Amino acid sequence: MKRYFDYAASCPIDEEALETYMRASREYFANSTSLHDEGTKASQLLEHCRETLAHLIRGEAKGLYFTSGGSEGNFLAFQALLSAHPGKHIILSEGEHSSVRNTAMKYEAEGYRVTKLPLKESGVVDLEVLKSLITPDTALVSVHHVNSEIGTIQPLREISRICLESGTFLHSDCVQSFGKIDVQQITPYVDSLTISSHKVFGPKGVGGLYLSTAHTYRPFLPNGVHESGMRAGTLNVPGIAAFAVAAEKSVKNLSEKQNRIEEWKRLFMEELSSVSDRLDFVRSNVGVPIVGMLIHHVEGQWLMLEGNRNGFHFSTGSACQVGVQEPSLTLLSMGKTEEEAKTFIRISFGRDHTTEDVRELAGWLRCVIEERTAAVVQ
Repeated sequence: MKRYFDYAASCPIDEEALETYMRASREYFANSTSLHDEGTKASQLLEHCRETLAHLIRGEAKGLYFTSGGSEGNFLAFQALLSAHPGKHIILSEGEHSSVRNTAMKYEAEGYRVTKLPLKESGVVDLEVLKSLITPDTALVSVHHVNSEIGTIQPLREISRICLESGTFLHSDCVQSFGKIDVQQITPYVDSLTISSHKVFGPKGVGGLYLSTAHTYRPFLPNGVHESGMRAGTLNVPGIAAFAVAAEKSVKNLSEKQNRIEEWKRLFMEELSSVSDRLDFVRSNVGVPIVGMLIHHVEGQWLMLEGNRNGFHFSTGSACQVGVQEPSLTLLSMGKTEEEAKTFIRISFGRDHTTEDVRELAGWLRCVIEERTAAVVQ
């Protein structure tokens, strides 16, 4: 995996998590809602994992619901919170993941008013604008914890204070922050948050939604037997068990991992210093393993495909938007032009990388930038 630099999109599964998945598939195969002994056995493992993951985010186990991933979790968060508030106004930041934007569009079609909260040039939401947008009718504000494209950390504590003053719920997509930075610091300040397994070296198809236990929500499906009606379908107990193992390992020694990430980011930028006049770094916050770049006069999609041809794998933004030709809404909201936004690429590091891997990628990028920009000048 040394040439794979798209860990923000997905991670290879951790070996211990994979072993857990296989063992649980063999030994805990029963439906966790079945009343016989095998079902009880699966249910006990499920609840142990619920307690483990709730502890990792500093939440209560009864507030954690298992989902199929971040996208479903974001949808269910909206459904739950809006069911508990009489307001008909939703605010979401311009940098939200497509699953959040699409969910907001669904509710807009059902009569809710949706307002977009712009980002400042730094990539952080404008708190003064947020204050001016919130009304007594505002039911929900949705602001991600870490931006999936540029890695900026949003000031959720300050946003929470603004929401509390108006009785507005706050949801945060924490898919890009869980396992990378300390999510425990923000859990008390949000009404809901979402996490995903495959972003922390767990299996795909598993995630978590945390809902504050201070409120009462209407279940998505009446009379549902799984997850208190929050979602339908037999739970993937082996996947959840593997998620819990991978998550524990990702959260362990977090500061040490963040220091290593910062070393790689500094090295990466230093290795590209000779062409620094031909690119702009859209820098992420400390500890976040994402580096966004705008390469002058080089289309990001072309560079991604050229990288793939040479064995380097990175992206032009969120994997859920790949194939869409429209420029990044995050970058446009930050004041970048459409032409500039189309030159964007995202490098995201993982724990499997080495210093040499980082140097190799930077060296290849440097050569390509020199060749392409020289051709433009001529």
